[in-house]
Amino acid sequence: MKKIYIAGCGGMLGEAFYKVFSQNYELKCTDIDVNEPWLSYLDFRDFEAYSKDVAAFKPDYLFHLGAYTDLEYCELNQDAAYLTNTISVENAVFIANKLEIPILYISTAGIFDGVQDVFDDWDLPNPLGHYARSKYHGEVFVEKNASRYLICRAGWMMGSGPRKDKKFIQKLMGQIKAGSRELHIVNDKLGTPTYTVDFARNVELLLQREYWGLYNMVCGGITGRLEVAHELIRVLGMAEKIQVTPVGSEFWEKTYFAKRPPSERLINKKLDLRGLNIMRDWRICLKEYVDDYYSGYL
Repeated sequence: MKKIYIAGCGGMLGEAFYKVFSQNYELKCTDIDVNEPWLSYLDFRDFEAYSKDVAAFKPDYLFHLGAYTDLEYCELNQDAAYLTNTISVENAVFIANKLEIPILYISTAGIFDGVQDVFDDWDLPNPLGHYARSKYHGEVFVEKNASRYLICRAGWMMGSGPRKDKKFIQKLMGQIKAGSRELHIVNDKLGTPTYTVDFARNVELLLQREYWGLYNMVCGGITGRLEVAHELIRVLGMAEKIQVTPVGSEFWEKTYFAKRPPSERLINKKLDLRGLNIMRDWRICLKEYVDDYYSGYL
């Protein structure tokens, strides 16, 4: 059984990676937030501690998952953003190269400027804010310096349920649970949802085939925030109870003041060309997600 060291595994993506990869691999999963019995403590910003812990485990692969993903936090705490999202990635590359093992880095659709409707794997990123910039420069460092690597770009992440999901779906579910009967949803932000479970499974497929490189990896079906909200309400069977009110981004500008691209729509061109795209349609994944993780929540 091959071994994987997964750093920054305490969040919503880490939950899916543990679920998928623990079936066929021996794992060591670490995070600064030890919120699961299968996690141990590590701050991957501490190069010496990171290096020592990975080397002691003697893994066949190093997965570097963790990042600050709150755009507003990154704008207000720029040094923390670059230390966590960029410098720690450099740490991971140094460690992986020294141990002569492949590295997995998670990037984001947010590195694009949104001037196109869709972006494939070869489109040139142009990050708009410090979150996007810190993630993009992590991506660039991996691509230029890692001996063997996978860079997988996710879109609008959904997964892990109410305890760890801090993104769009949980924010809507939280409002509904709190009694809100009207949801104000932006109608000018486009993107591609990404179910964490499908994402982890597709990473595993690439790992098994050893197709190293950079890949867009999002669910099928390009969409927008407004359509996703309508579909969630439909899946919940609450279309008669919940009103979805379209608004422009300016409605939320005090809360979400960090600049966001108008379109974060990715297409999985390289996965398609290699015949390795197992990401399902976002509607199928959204229903599965709600059924599997939100039973009894409302």
